[in-house]
Amino acid sequence: MNLRQLRYISEIVRRDLNISTVAAALHTAQPGISKQVRLLEDELGVPIFVRSRGRLSALTEEGARIVELANRALDEIDNIHSVGRERRRPASRTLVIATTHTQARYVLPDILKRYARRHPTVRINLRHGDPAQIAALVASGEADIGVTTGTGDNVKDLLALPYRKMKRVVIVPRGHPLLQRKRLTLKALARYPLVTYEPQFTGRRELMRAFEREGLTPTLFVSAIDADVIKTCVEQGLGIAVLSEVTYDPERDPRLRAIPAGNLFAPSTTSVLLHRRRYLQQHAYDFVETCVPAWTRAQVQRMASG
Repeated sequence: MNLRQLRYISEIVRRDLNISTVAAALHTAQPGISKQVRLLEDELGVPIFVRSRGRLSALTEEGARIVELANRALDEIDNIHSVGRERRRPASRTLVIATTHTQARYVLPDILKRYARRHPTVRINLRHGDPAQIAALVASGEADIGVTTGTGDNVKDLLALPYRKMKRVVIVPRGHPLLQRKRLTLKALARYPLVTYEPQFTGRRELMRAFEREGLTPTLFVSAIDADVIKTCVEQGLGIAVLSEVTYDPERDPRLRAIPAGNLFAPSTTSVLLHRRRYLQQHAYDFVETCVPAWTRAQVQRMASG
C-alpha cells in the first residue's frame, strides 16, 4: 500500500468513478491507475469497487470504509505538509474563502478590510457558489473557509460557526401599495409576483416554507443567484423580493424601499464553515477571529474536536 494508491481511489470516488477523468486530472495514464487499484485490492484481499462490463459502477461496502479511511490519511499527510509550508513561507500566504454573492458583496468587505490591516501580505481568493457548492469546496480542501447562510450540516466533517443574524425585509419599488399598509401579512405579499433566489439558496427555501405554513402559493416570477440582480428586477417592476436587511441601503438604492418583515420570516444566520480535520494555518484562524473575537484558535480547535 502506498500514498499514490490511496490518492487514486480517493480521486476516483471524487470524480464519480470515471478513471479517464482522474487520469486527465492527475496527468497520468488510465491503465496505470487501474493497475494500482487492482494491486491495492489484491493486497487488502477485498474488492474496493464493483465492476460492470469492465467499468467501475459502485463502491463495495468494504470499499466505502477503505476510501473513508484513505481520505483521513491523505488529510493528515496534507496537514503535515501544511505545517512545514507555514514555517517555510510565512510571507507568501493565500486564504481561499468560498462564499455567496450576498456575503461577498454586503458582509465580507468590512471584515476583509479589518483583516487586511492585520495581515497585509495575505492574498485573498474569493470563490463564489451556492451553499451546497461552498460546503463541497471546504470539504474537498479547495477552500480554507466557507462563509454562507447554509450550515453544511449534510456534509461530513464540517464545523459551522454561526456569527451573525440578519433580519429579512421586503424590497419594493418606491410608491408600491404595500408601503401604505399598517400591518404586513404573508397573504398580502402573495398577491404580488416574487423575485427571489434560485432553489439551492437558503433564503429561497425559508421563504417558501413560510408561505407553505400559511397554505399560500406565491407566484415566483424571476429567480436569480445575485441579490443585486434581484433588486434590479424589483426596480423594473417585475415583482417584490424578500432579502436580508444587509442588502438594502437607502442611499445606494434610492428607487427602492425596504419594509421590515421580521414578524413574517425567521432571520438568516451567517456561519463560518471549517473542516474539522484539516490543518489551518494561523492566518486562517485569524480570519475567523476577525469575524468573532471570542473564536481564538484554541477555542475553534476545541469546538472542532468536540
